[in-house]
Amino acid sequence: MNERKTPHLIHRRDVLKGGLAGAAGVALWGSWERMVHAGPVRPQAKSVIQIWMWGGPSHLDTFDPKPNAGYDYCGPFDKVIATNVDGIYINAMLPLLAKQADKYAIIRSMTHGINAHETASYLVQTGREPGRNVFPCIGAVVSMLKGYEHEYQGLAPPYIVLTESQGRFSEAGFLGPRYKPFVTGGDPNRNPFVVEGIIAEGISDQRQQQRRELLHNLDSLGKAMPDNPHFRKLDICEEKAYGMMFGGARQLFDLAQENDSTRDTYGRNTFGQACLMARRLVEHGVPYITINYKGWDTHKQHFDIMRRKLPEMDQAMAALLEDLSQRGLLDTTIVWWGGEFGRGPKVQWESPWNGGRSHFGQCFSVVVAGGGFKGGQVVGASNAYGTDVAQRPVYPQDLLGSMYTLLGIDPDGPLPNSSGLDVAVMPASDKGQGRLSEIM
Repeated sequence: MNERKTPHLIHRRDVLKGGLAGAAGVALWGSWERMVHAGPVRPQAKSVIQIWMWGGPSHLDTFDPKPNAGYDYCGPFDKVIATNVDGIYINAMLPLLAKQADKYAIIRSMTHGINAHETASYLVQTGREPGRNVFPCIGAVVSMLKGYEHEYQGLAPPYIVLTESQGRFSEAGFLGPRYKPFVTGGDPNRNPFVVEGIIAEGISDQRQQQRRELLHNLDSLGKAMPDNPHFRKLDICEEKAYGMMFGGARQLFDLAQENDSTRDTYGRNTFGQACLMARRLVEHGVPYITINYKGWDTHKQHFDIMRRKLPEMDQAMAALLEDLSQRGLLDTTIVWWGGEFGRGPKVQWESPWNGGRSHFGQCFSVVVAGGGFKGGQVVGASNAYGTDVAQRPVYPQDLLGSMYTLLGIDPDGPLPNSSGLDVAVMPASDKGQGRLSEIM
């Protein structure tokens, strides 16, 4: 076990003296030979919380800092912080996550080379290059293979997005609308959290019940044919709908049931409360939850935005990891942090960008925790400026295939579909070094 220590700031000059900037990735990157001798992976994950960094986060300003790269790359964020794992340093803007590094692994060598939002989003979440067939994302596949058809009987749908649809591609692909996510809408930081289809803002419970009674009174055909099987199916749908509106599902989405201290720990903002909501959903067995965390497409005034966003992210994500761990849920819950790509390592100081970062798919970072992934690890490395992968390139299909494996879904097995396509769940990439066995 790594010795815990209090994280401390390290200035760029100290990193230059100690040669720490690139050494951490080199020293901590598991050798490929270790994978060869690794035993079979035991599936243990039951749920996934995907923290989707909509727009693409900067790897230099988060989990792969380059303090000796100079101002044109670091801007004002030229300090790193020691984590509670010897040899791992992250950006100094993330002090709370620095105390949780023993719980997560940093992949510093993600790559696909695509700089367009829609194409990159599709590739990262489906593991497929765009083509004639629209493949489902991992959330839809998990919904199909771990949802209602496979003994899931939860109060909430098996694939939930908090709180806005990503809108970059059709999540269900050729699996069809049955496997699209339930998008909550609303804002979990508001009281109440108005979940679309469960709570109608401005309409009281009494009025909802009165509307239901009125519909029943007007349903003369249904009364005349009470045993009709088609009408019975509609009655069952109605019961389920009202069960969500007034039954256990409503209580599930009611964050007022959490104490104030817990809510404060996550942060009283939309992202913080979405992370808390994700923990509640995991507790109730929901297989796949996406938090669509917008605001990371920082073409302009990047550092001003990061001064607001990074502390918010740091607080909520650290609270989520700690909370899951304390409740005994982290071992069975994969937490996946990342976006469609990273952001340009070299800052665009010129007008009209005024200190922005561009799209960057050549090299970026992803963080995974729990569900069988080993914490306190670094996989791969980027070069001294974060512009290219230096060691162990990891492609989206290898990341997704690793998560499928931990969920007990054979990535090399057939992907069931009604289109008659003979395809596997998630074939390994033929470009890199395969799935992430060194941290599984």
